[in-house]
Amino acid sequence: GMVSAADPRAAAAGVEILREGGSAADAAFATLLALNVVEPQSSGIGGGGYLVYADKGAAPVTFDGRETAPHAATGTWFYKNGQPMEFDDAQPGGKSVGVPGNVRMMALAHQRFGKLPWAALFQPAIRLARDGFKITPRLHNSLSKYPATGALSFEARAIFYQADGQPKPAGTLVRNPAFANFLEQLAARGPDSFYVGPNAQAIAAAVSNAPHNPAPMTSGDVASYEAKPRPPVCGKYRVYRICGMGPSSSGGFTVFAALKQLERFDLSALGPQSPTAWHLIAESERLAYADRDKYLADEDFVRVPLAGLMDPAYLAGRSALISPTATMGSVHAGTPAGAEIVCTPEPQPERGTSHFIAVDRWGDVASETSTIESSFGSGLMVNGYYLNNELTDFSFRPEKNGCPVANRVEGGKRPRSSMSPTIVYGPEGQVVLAVGAAGGSTIPAQVIKAIVGVLDFRLSAQDAIALPMIYSPADTVYVESGTFLEGMIPQLKALGHSGVRTLPAATFKANAIEWANGRWSGGADPRSEGAALSE
Repeated sequence: GMVSAADPRAAAAGVEILREGGSAADAAFATLLALNVVEPQSSGIGGGGYLVYADKGAAPVTFDGRETAPHAATGTWFYKNGQPMEFDDAQPGGKSVGVPGNVRMMALAHQRFGKLPWAALFQPAIRLARDGFKITPRLHNSLSKYPATGALSFEARAIFYQADGQPKPAGTLVRNPAFANFLEQLAARGPDSFYVGPNAQAIAAAVSNAPHNPAPMTSGDVASYEAKPRPPVCGKYRVYRICGMGPSSSGGFTVFAALKQLERFDLSALGPQSPTAWHLIAESERLAYADRDKYLADEDFVRVPLAGLMDPAYLAGRSALISPTATMGSVHAGTPAGAEIVCTPEPQPERGTSHFIAVDRWGDVASETSTIESSFGSGLMVNGYYLNNELTDFSFRPEKNGCPVANRVEGGKRPRSSMSPTIVYGPEGQVVLAVGAAGGSTIPAQVIKAIVGVLDFRLSAQDAIALPMIYSPADTVYVESGTFLEGMIPQLKALGHSGVRTLPAATFKANAIEWANGRWSGGADPRSEGAALSE
């Protein structure tokens, strides 16, 4: 078995569970809980996520643990004085908090695929929280960018900040006894204790009485949350089968669409040093993101024309718009079969998240992405964990020029997500790659690049993740600063990409595990503090 995660201490927690005879599901959940302790700015039980799970190489099962809006939420939830709020004003405090979904999702998958007792999965995280963990440079950097006054809960400030308001230095041993105590209770009492009783009441009270943006959330909102199995989104790319997460995630479609639109081009012959190859990837991303922005939303509330979007004939038509020698003009969403009249909203910023993968000795594979959205989520802390700010992933405007926006706010609805946990199957039906990433709306682009790197450029998963990033969600192409892609900017401009900008490496964070040469091999993003550890 093996675990790849964004922090070696979290990967070690998952490996510990594997050694005790746990399944990939068990190890993934132990990793999630440990990440909540050591990487609190990115993920945890105060947020939500998605899990793509392959049981011994079988067809995948996907679980939706995305957060939901309180039932009181309406389309103008993020309005102030009759106008949509600015993101930076909407993000902190109560209004941005969705009902957390990770614990229900954990319980649902553990019930089906777990081998160890529920309580066993909590022990590594409990030790980390009680005995202490050192602040890493990445966590310290997040704390430095997030002033102590922004961590709205006093208990959060006490853990991570000094009396003068400055973050504690990197290397400082810190403890989170409140979280350790809560994890012990959750381990002993089971998942329902998160959603009913004192914890649910504490979540509702923190949101309703927040010092900034208080919003009506009830303990009934928390109690009524459901994690859901969903149909996976799968399609054939060359000789491989790509499987990911369906709505409310946009990741499964966006990743597959971009790959399928690239299928007619010989990327292997071009290779990773070719400006044409990166131009083609950027152009395909532009098309996929345009469809994503217009059509993808929570399918429980909006009719998503997913079959039409995934149809190979539709994607072939979209691919025909791509030229290897010139750039498309402004890109617009297509009209797939089954599309209803909805309007494309202005995109919202997305910033946080963590991805991790576990494989076990029986061949089960768990590819899971977990998030609380922005760094430290809403800034509100309950029982030692941060509450998310996922509701800012909704479109703030419910309509555009009188036309409904698919991803508008509605009570009980899940905001659209970019999370893209993915499993790739080889021609014989075996799992050959599990991959995912963190980094908001760049997530699908990171996964696309990693899959192209492995399947087309014939790189190891580690080397594919380490490839520089290109991200092209609209008419601007972003390339990773300080890499050979920055050196290709003149060639990209010669192909017609007038708006080429750079993004810092810290934006990106991916993890992968692949089956190669008869064994599992892990990859962790060199831009992060991640690690891949064997059982």
